[in-house]
Amino acid sequence: MKVDVRDNNVEQALRALKRKLQREGVFREMRARRAYEKPSERRVREKQEAIRRSRKAARKLAQREGLLPAPKRAEPKVARPARSS
Repeated sequence: MKVDVRDNNVEQALRALKRKLQREGVFREMRARRAYEKPSERRVREKQEAIRRSRKAARKLAQREGLLPAPKRAEPKVARPARSS
């Protein structure tokens, strides 16, 4: 994985790296590997995840077909000028 640092802006590069790691599921896997998970617990978790995925897919399909309203979009954040003391 590679993240470019532009104009010595390390904070922005770090945010980009965290976003990539989040998207890849690295943090979730690290949390899962902290302790041993019994096979029965693993089956229960995987079944719950499959149910969650199928519900999400059904919800997306219903939204595309117009049966459910589309989710509201978040408004872009506007940068405010810094307060002077």
